[in-house]
Amino acid sequence: MRIFRGDSEGEPSNVDLLAAHVAGDRHAFETLLGRHYDHLWHVAKRTSYTTEDAADALQEALLSAHRNAGSFRRDAAVRSWLHTIVVNACLDRIRRNKARPAVSLSADEDDEPRDARDYVSEVELSLVVERALAQLPPDQRTAIVAVDLEGRSTSEAATLLGVPEGTVKSRCARGRKKLAASLEYFRMEGNRS
Repeated sequence: MRIFRGDSEGEPSNVDLLAAHVAGDRHAFETLLGRHYDHLWHVAKRTSYTTEDAADALQEALLSAHRNAGSFRRDAAVRSWLHTIVVNACLDRIRRNKARPAVSLSADEDDEPRDARDYVSEVELSLVVERALAQLPPDQRTAIVAVDLEGRSTSEAATLLGVPEGTVKSRCARGRKKLAASLEYFRMEGNRS
């Protein structure tokens, strides 16, 4: 039974879609994910250390959001609520992997098709930054991703990560310092080749 239909004035809001899902609309959650999936996928990839972990964490997060949609309290935007669930799923996976490390069986880390517009220097820079990000502790990595890569304010990042603003600032400061050292090392290493 379809409970919610958009009216002629425009699209249903994210909150309306989530409420419709909770009320039993089989298509509402799918529509909601259609709006936010790309963002959530990029969050998972930036927060995780491998593409496989990002995919697994995103799947776990989306299942959790689907099952626990009734617990949404409306004190944040639906997109922020989904973002937080994805980040937490990635951090949980990172913690589990530390307890029992896994090795990727994929020969290619990125299963997405290559964009013909990518230039070699952009790809190289992206790889260097990803290598440097991968060396950061998870708490610093998530703060850097939220503030520096996604352009969120310290306040927004604090809300998403569930920590005080001062904690986000200190994690970013420590992370940036480590990133700068890593990037300098990778630059020097590249010049020697």
